[in-house]
Amino acid sequence: MKTIGTPTKIDEGAGGNAMSASVEPVAQAGGVPVSVAVSHDGHTRAAIVRLLLEEGPITATAIGTKLELTAAGVRRHLDALIEAGEARAATSASWQQRGRGRPAKQYQLTPAGRGKLGHAYDDLAGAAMRQLREIGGQSAIEEFARKRVAAIVAGVDPAADRDTEALTDKAEEIADVFTSAGFAATTRKVGNGVQICQHHCPVSHVAEEFPELCDAELHAFRNLLGTHVQRLATIANGDCACTTHVPLTPPLSAKTATG
Repeated sequence: MKTIGTPTKIDEGAGGNAMSASVEPVAQAGGVPVSVAVSHDGHTRAAIVRLLLEEGPITATAIGTKLELTAAGVRRHLDALIEAGEARAATSASWQQRGRGRPAKQYQLTPAGRGKLGHAYDDLAGAAMRQLREIGGQSAIEEFARKRVAAIVAGVDPAADRDTEALTDKAEEIADVFTSAGFAATTRKVGNGVQICQHHCPVSHVAEEFPELCDAELHAFRNLLGTHVQRLATIANGDCACTTHVPLTPPLSAKTATG
């Protein structure tokens, strides 16, 4: 019997608070996956919350497809999260629609829902930052923020080239190290660029008061990618993710210089 880390189906129970539960693996016998139902309702809720965190806004249909849940099962959990103020629904934009009919609702976590995912020692960290500013001034805050990000990306070398493949690979490498640091980061291709999306920020509450933490991240991205990048959204400002756009098309001046 071989064990596979990705489940094909989970239980649809509606109860329990499941911000930190895990999902059991799937056993495979004779090359055929065998679904393992998770008995605890909280595991289902945890899996849905994780999708809202990493892929939100996301439709209920997409959640059901990814977790192999019925529409009724997904709605029970989403309704419970909305009632608790931990999730919210919005109508999909026209360009996100497939086919005709009523626009599908998309769901994502609220700030309250994100808060339950863990922001350890926020009050202590905020007090320490304020004390640091009082003792060392603004430069001390900026230096601290720079060193913090430098520790996260310590194993990442600057991009050797600025072609599309090299920048895309480097963006993925950056996302990987930020995920390891608790930021649940992913990348996605958008038009003529790639976006680094940090779906969780373990210091977002502190960053609301000290945006230098966000500024240092952006500066590190620019140095590693060797190109101008743009921060489109931040969790600290109330957005659903920290989104940084990395252009993959060389600027006009660069084209002219090499043409």
